[in-house]
Amino acid sequence: MAGLSAAWQLADDLSGGSGGTPRIIVLEAGSRLGGKVRSAEFCGRPVDQAADAFLARRPEATGLVTELGLEGSLVAPGASGAALWARGKLRMMPAGVNLGVPTRWGPLARSGILSPSGAARAALDLVRPHRGEPGSTGDRAVGVVVGARLGHEVVDRLVDPLIGGIHAGGVADLSAESTFPPLLAAERSSGSLMRRLRLPPPPPPGSGPVSPVFWSLDGTAARLPAELAAALAARGVALHTGVAVSAMDRAPGGVGTWRLELEGDAGTVVGAEGPSDTAGTLIVDGVVLAVPAGQASALLGGHAPRAAALLADIRHSSVSVVTLAYPAGAIRSPLVGTGFLVPRTSAVNGRSALITGCTYLTRKWPGLARADDELIRLSVGRFGDERPDTLADDELSTAAAGEFAAILTVDGGPRASMVTRWDGAFPQYTVGHLDRTASIEAAVAELPGLAVAGAAYRGVGIPAVVGSGRAAARQVARSVVTAPPAP
Repeated sequence: MAGLSAAWQLADDLSGGSGGTPRIIVLEAGSRLGGKVRSAEFCGRPVDQAADAFLARRPEATGLVTELGLEGSLVAPGASGAALWARGKLRMMPAGVNLGVPTRWGPLARSGILSPSGAARAALDLVRPHRGEPGSTGDRAVGVVVGARLGHEVVDRLVDPLIGGIHAGGVADLSAESTFPPLLAAERSSGSLMRRLRLPPPPPPGSGPVSPVFWSLDGTAARLPAELAAALAARGVALHTGVAVSAMDRAPGGVGTWRLELEGDAGTVVGAEGPSDTAGTLIVDGVVLAVPAGQASALLGGHAPRAAALLADIRHSSVSVVTLAYPAGAIRSPLVGTGFLVPRTSAVNGRSALITGCTYLTRKWPGLARADDELIRLSVGRFGDERPDTLADDELSTAAAGEFAAILTVDGGPRASMVTRWDGAFPQYTVGHLDRTASIEAAVAELPGLAVAGAAYRGVGIPAVVGSGRAAARQVARSVVTAPPAP
C-alpha cells in the first residue's frame, strides 16, 4: 500500500516537468499488488483478510479515496461498540474510553470489567493530586504510564487489549510517543490523567449527521489498492508483480542514480538488462524502498550502515486471521456491537487465550450478510506467543473456534473456515521508536534519490502507510528534480 501510494504521488509531482514524461515503475516481489490490504472469496463473497477499514478522521486514506473518485463507495460499519472478555463473561466497553484508557469513572465501575479493588485504584487518579512536568522529554511505555496512574487492572483488561491489539504487542514495551502521543502530553500535565484524556461529548441527537469512526469501501477495504493500481496503470505507471530487488548500488553517472539487481520475472521490466528473464539490472534516478524493515536493512547495508542496523533491530510479531462461517441460528448468544477483545491475562477453557479478538463480520458489514449463515473473524497471535506457529491451519481453526464457542453459546462447529497467516507482519514500536525512525530517515536522506516508506516507521494502519509512501515520494521527487543532469 505504501509503494502504490508513493507511485501515485510521484505521478503527480513529476508530471509536466522539463525533463519530459517520467517513467515510474512499481516492482512487487509477490504475486499480487496491495501488500497486506488483501481480500479473498469466502462462502461466495469477498472478505478482507487483514485490515477491513481505515480511520475516518485521518486524511491520508480518505483523501486518496477522493482523488480516485470513490467517495460514493465509502461505507460505514453497520454496528458500533465492542465488548471485552473479562472476569469470565463478555462485558461491553464502558463509555468514555480513549484507546483503552477510561476517562469517566462511573461507566468504568459499572461495566464490571475491573474488580472492586481495581475500580477503587483507578478512582485515585481523580482525587490524588498529580504534579505535572511540562518540560520533561523522552518516551515511556504505555503500560508504565497508565499503570502508575490507574493501576494494573486498567492496563491488563482495557489498555493492553486495545493498543496492544492494534499493534499485536504488549503495552509493557510499546512506545507511548509512537502509539498514543496524547497519553504522554496528559502524563506531563498536572491533574487527573482520565480528565486530561477525556474526549469531547458526542453531538446531541438531531443535530445533524455524525461522522463514523471508520470507513471502508463497498465490497472490501482491499478495493482501495485495486482501484489505485488501475488508476496508476491508466496514468502510464508500469506495475510488475513477481519481481524482487535483491541488491542496489550507486550507478556511475549522475548524482542520485541507482542500479537495481532484479530477480524473478525480470524480463517483463522494460529497460532491464541481464543474461536471462529471471535476473537483470535496472538503472533508475530515484528509489522508494517500500519494503519491510528486514529487507530495507539488507538493501541499505552498504550505503547507510547506521540505518541498516537500526532497521535490523526492529522486532516483529506474527498474526493469523481465522474466518469462520456458521449456519444461521447456530450462534445462540446475542451478537452485540462489532465484536469483542480478549485480554492476554484472560483464560479461555482453562488456559491462556489463543484468540485476541473477534469480529462479527456480517453484523459489522451488513453487505456480507446472507440468510443462511453468520460470518465470524477471529484474530490470533501477539508478540511473544508462538503457539499459532506450532499448529497446522486445520488445528488453528479448530482451536480458535473452540475458544469462540467457550465465550459464546454455539451449537456445533463452523461449516467452513479460512486461515490467513501474516508472518512478521507487525513491527513493534518499542520505547524510543520515533527517535530511531528519525535517525533512519536522516541517514537515508543523505543518499540522493532514496527514501524509505512503510509500516515500520510512523504507523501501521492504512492511513499511516499511505502517508508514509507519499512523503517518501515527495522526498525522492525533490531530489530527482534538483539533481544535475547525468553525463
